[in-house]
Amino acid sequence: MSAVPQLKLTPEEFLTGERNAETKHEFLDGEVYAMAGASHEHNVIVANVIAELHSRLKRHPCEVLPSDMRLRVAETGLFTYPDVMVVCDKPFFVDDKTDTLLNPKLIVEVLSPTTEANDRGWKWAHSRQLQSLAEYVLIAQDDYRVEQYSRQADDSWLYREYRGLNDSLRIPLFGCEIPLSDIFHRIALGTPGE
Repeated sequence: MSAVPQLKLTPEEFLTGERNAETKHEFLDGEVYAMAGASHEHNVIVANVIAELHSRLKRHPCEVLPSDMRLRVAETGLFTYPDVMVVCDKPFFVDDKTDTLLNPKLIVEVLSPTTEANDRGWKWAHSRQLQSLAEYVLIAQDDYRVEQYSRQADDSWLYREYRGLNDSLRIPLFGCEIPLSDIFHRIALGTPGE
């Protein structure tokens, strides 16, 4: 018995199909991957981050975008849907449909048991190839912990970790801080006040 060869899609074929799909998919190297739904805690954290970033960036030439905005990492060919993105100045898109962003300044991913390895691993490897990207933020949903990678002038990445509800995520790029107590508002983990 011979194996049936798998047909690979072009990026254009993927976008055509994705724009008509009822569910979201990621795309890399001709392969399409279905995306799973998110937990209540995941969605609350994402909503908190969007609200906090939106309120802090009102006077900046930046827009906060939720996970319905698709991202293409043109440098590697990845299509994905980050939990939150911030684009500053002029957004650039794949085409005139304006549904696939090319130039985020900040990407935020909320980690879950099924996505953590991907968000820390291959998605981070692809995302850091974006010339526009200045900040990549990972937020735990099982611990009051936020991790941040900030691009330096020499194109290296500086890692910072923030822990506990009394700490604050610092984003010098936007000149703002977001208390972890706001990021994790209505999320009860462990001992209160941790």
